[in-house]
Amino acid sequence: ALKTNTAIVLDARPYEEYAVSHIPGARAVPGKPGTTPALYVADVNWVISNIKEKTQSLILYCNGLHCGRSKRFAEDLIHAGYTDVRRYQLGTPGWRALGGVMQVQRAALLRLLEQDRTALLVDGRDQRDLLPRLKNATWISRSDASKAKDDGRLPMTDHNTRIFVVAEDAARARAVAQAIVHAAFHNVSFYGGSIQDLPELE
Repeated sequence: ALKTNTAIVLDARPYEEYAVSHIPGARAVPGKPGTTPALYVADVNWVISNIKEKTQSLILYCNGLHCGRSKRFAEDLIHAGYTDVRRYQLGTPGWRALGGVMQVQRAALLRLLEQDRTALLVDGRDQRDLLPRLKNATWISRSDASKAKDDGRLPMTDHNTRIFVVAEDAARARAVAQAIVHAAFHNVSFYGGSIQDLPELE
């Protein structure tokens, strides 16, 4: 569905969670006014305003098998007249476990790098020697992920380490992130913009 654009993928979690890590291509949906974090529901009125065609295929996800957010959201959408609503029940944990990379938003990336001193920032640009270096970043190109396991650039004692990949554009960052996932790391996210958007990291 993501490759063919046959469906719109909606993240049923609060924006703060979406910003930290979301399935690439998914859209954030604001929360329904007045809901608590425990009973959070995405706002069906946002969907009604932004997705007019009630037969549009919609795929919802949240935080996995035991998270009720996408189920509550699906019920609201069906009640509002949407006729093709499905849930990716494995959610973000399943996506990661099956080898999927996540995408991080700019503000969340900068905040997490500041707060989580165990996180690894990866510079995925190809022309390392020709570019200004990033503070506290490890350089790993797409073809270099396996070698980075052997030479210590990737954290071999904790494969759950949070890894963020930045590059000259989203496609390059995602390709490097996927190569790192294929090297048996599963908490990998890429920034969907350009490294030039992140002067704070220089």
